[in-house]
Amino acid sequence: MKTAVLGTGVVGRTIAARLAEIGHSVTVGTRDPEAALSRTSAGAMGNPAFATWAAENPAITVARFSDAAEGAGLIVNATNGGASLDVLEEVGAANLEGAVVLDIANPLDFSNGMPPTLFVKDTDSLAEQIQRAFPAARVVKALNTMNADLMAHPGLLSDPGSVFVSGNDAEAKAMVTGILKDFGHQDIIDLGDITTARGTEMLLPVWLRLWGALGTPAFNFKIVR
Repeated sequence: MKTAVLGTGVVGRTIAARLAEIGHSVTVGTRDPEAALSRTSAGAMGNPAFATWAAENPAITVARFSDAAEGAGLIVNATNGGASLDVLEEVGAANLEGAVVLDIANPLDFSNGMPPTLFVKDTDSLAEQIQRAFPAARVVKALNTMNADLMAHPGLLSDPGSVFVSGNDAEAKAMVTGILKDFGHQDIIDLGDITTARGTEMLLPVWLRLWGALGTPAFNFKIVR
């Protein structure tokens, strides 16, 4: 499947590499590919420079957002949540029409420092905003309740825990569920329509405080029933 992953950060890189590993034809979308590929210094969190990562993943191409998404059956939104709607505007409604949009982003507001708050919650969600802005897209919220390594390789934990899926389109959710299984996720819980993404996005304040308490992001939620 032709797949576009929007975002060059650690989440975008990790998901792009895993999708390529399981057989997808992957293009990473960015605003300025030349500028992205010229980055040779490590990131703020000590992550390798994007140019280094791209050289280590030669099967994955890099293109402008709209070019990456053109003709893609799956578009992964791995951008900063505050920029997601602007990025998807650059992708263009025509490229999003009919595509499955796997939304991993979270509506985190860092304007007052750490820990961030949520800029939308309770009565709305970022996933719903995306679905309203692009009604012909098939938005599925998933993977936003764990760190990037566990999104792609849940087996890093002795008990991988649970992953949640929200969306209005049953076929789109089935596609995403299949990809989650290919990644190694076992306990996949379909919460219902896209409004249920409010719940998973609102888990982020708990997730952030658990990271602080545990001293590591290598953990996941598990629903015991």
